[in-house]
Parts: sequence; structure tokens; C-alpha cells
Amino acid sequence: MDVVKSQESGKITFAVTGRLDTNTAPEFQPVLLAALSEEKQVELDFKEVEYVSSAGLRVLLLGEKTAKTNNAALIIVNPSKEIKEVFDMTGFSDILKIV
Repeated sequence: MDVVKSQESGKITFAVTGRLDTNTAPEFQPVLLAALSEEKQVELDFKEVEYVSSAGLRVLLLGEKTAKTNNAALIIVNPSKEIKEVFDMTGFSDILKIV
């Protein structure tokens, strides 16, 4: 997984490429949680994400809980059809803001 961070006033965007899985989720979790403590809006651009495992979903769920605690917003943008199906099948489409 590769993550490119960009920041503008009040918002951090992470362009994520590759797989969010058992190997990469532990690395991404502290980065995501720190961003949600730093800014009021964090966008995850999933245009280039190939796969999300249960470990990746857990990080996203923890991110959503952290966002709510900090009165911030976690937004998933540009998910592929396959990743959107994973969110739909697991019920995450009802939990996460996906655009």
C-alpha cells in the first residue's frame, strides 16, 4: 500500500493505492487516527485501492469512531465498484460516508 497525503485548510486527503489488509492496516491506523485528531475533515481517496480485508475495515471503523469523538468527518471518495460492493455487503455503506 502507498499513501500520499495532501493538506489544505481544514482538510487532509490521503490518496491510497494498493491493498488495505492485514499487512498494511497496522501501518495506516496511527496515520489515520492522527489526521482525525489534527483536522476536521479527512478524505480517503480509494480510486486506486484494489482490496480491503477485515483488518482494513476495522481501521476504517475505528477511524469513523474517532472522527465522531473529535467532531470530525471521515469521507471515502472514489471507491471502485469492487470496493463499494465490499462496503455494501458488510454494512459499511451505512456506517461510512462514501461519495
